[in-house]
Amino acid sequence: MKKVTVIGGGPAGMMAAISAAANGADVTLLEKNEKLGKKLYITGKGRCNLTNACDIEDIFENIVTNRKFMYSAIYSFPNTETVSFFEKRGLKLKEERGKRIFPASDKSSDVIKTLEKALKEEGVKVRLNTKVTDLEKLDCDAVIIATGGLSYPTTGSTGDGYEFAKQLGHKITDTVPALVPLVVEEEYAGRMEGLSLKNVEVRILNEKGRELHSDFGEMLFTAHGVSGPVILSASSKAVSKLGDKPGSLKLVIDLKPALDEKQLDARILRDFSENLNRNFKNSLNRLLPSGMIPVIVELSGIDGNKKVNEITKQERENLVRQIKNLTFTLTGSEGFSHAVITQGGVSVKDINPSTMESKLRPGVYFAGEVLDVDAFTGGFNIQIALSTGWLAGQSAAVSDSDMHVKEKK
Repeated sequence: MKKVTVIGGGPAGMMAAISAAANGADVTLLEKNEKLGKKLYITGKGRCNLTNACDIEDIFENIVTNRKFMYSAIYSFPNTETVSFFEKRGLKLKEERGKRIFPASDKSSDVIKTLEKALKEEGVKVRLNTKVTDLEKLDCDAVIIATGGLSYPTTGSTGDGYEFAKQLGHKITDTVPALVPLVVEEEYAGRMEGLSLKNVEVRILNEKGRELHSDFGEMLFTAHGVSGPVILSASSKAVSKLGDKPGSLKLVIDLKPALDEKQLDARILRDFSENLNRNFKNSLNRLLPSGMIPVIVELSGIDGNKKVNEITKQERENLVRQIKNLTFTLTGSEGFSHAVITQGGVSVKDINPSTMESKLRPGVYFAGEVLDVDAFTGGFNIQIALSTGWLAGQSAAVSDSDMHVKEKK
């Protein structure tokens, strides 16, 4: 019986261990924390968005980095298999907005319990509080490295897998935080801290004004900038470009994307006609959230105490432009401690996409966030972890190659 060791007890590692054992291997799972799934526990604010029910083509569309590398893994263990895997083991699931799949209980702990149950059923030996420092000391035929990235380091994601990969001769592409709140230069963002917006359009523009990314949905303001679903996804396109050039990108928010400028102007005129003798600063309550009004009044350049019936057409045009183009200068992110995932990692050029095996060291496999693969929000990153884990485990169990960590002379 082939002996397989899995390093890392996150979703990729647990699924790799389950898959390898289901394919006949004698599997040991090593986890340096005191429990499995520590990062999974806090995923999705503790609710765990574990996959997405979209068409498989849309999964690839939502993969930001190295989507072609993921073809074999996703087709080997697609989102439909993820749903089936958990439901067969008694976990009830539900679908929410954007086809996001959650446990019906809204408890990530139930996802972890289901994986732990599967590990037990497959006879996987789990060793907690076990930190691996040297691959050469592992007594096994194959090893699967599923140690995660650098995001949420308090959960144990401290880049161990990158060190293992380097020792084996693998290249590590630059790592940056992804799906992370963004920091802006303008102080007025902080004045709107806690304000949540729905149905807005956001765009990221480069120095030349070219659009790098756009999205529609929900966002919120933080003490230092912006966060929320559309911002987290935008960060995957922005953070790496801000590394060398803080302030080189602009975030443009359209607060009323359903209305063009002419329609918005007509809407404002209607509101003004009902508030002719009011001060301008007291006339926008039906158009904008109250926490945003002082900022928009200031940016419009219109005196807040000016009577509505005195506002000129040009001033109204300025107001329309501000509402359709609320602009911030991006200076960076809130870092790995606030990042959902890591962008970058073990270069996929030296990984066989059909097996997840290292091209440089037979018998060594990689799975999950340690790889240079990442996606937008919506359950896609956990699906990547489960798909690569399943494929790596299956491949490690059935492959004829054994682990050779040391260079052959």
